[in-house]
Amino acid sequence: MSLRIVNITMNTPDPQRLADWWVTALNGEITQNHGDFIFTRSGGTGLAFQRADAVEPNKIHFDLMAENRESEVDRLVSLGARRVADREAPGIQWTVLADPDGNEFCVTEAH
Repeated sequence: MSLRIVNITMNTPDPQRLADWWVTALNGEITQNHGDFIFTRSGGTGLAFQRADAVEPNKIHFDLMAENRESEVDRLVSLGARRVADREAPGIQWTVLADPDGNEFCVTEAH
């Protein structure tokens, strides 16, 4: 098993505004900016911000990184997770899953 938390992601209608606020508050830096998806780092902690007009069901969720996304997704589904969607942005692909209580999280290979 290679799964680890890589980011805590916030859904927001304005990713740039919120990312700018958090990097200023935490003395961090924006490491990748794809417009609708912005990744930041402060110390060893990654915060990500993604455009979402509706912030339900989760306003904040975990981004998990795996050496092999598909095998980890299959493993998590076998443990009771539900596959919600497969998504991508420039250079990034991820799978949205929901845990047994419906809390969504993402699994990616790299970003």
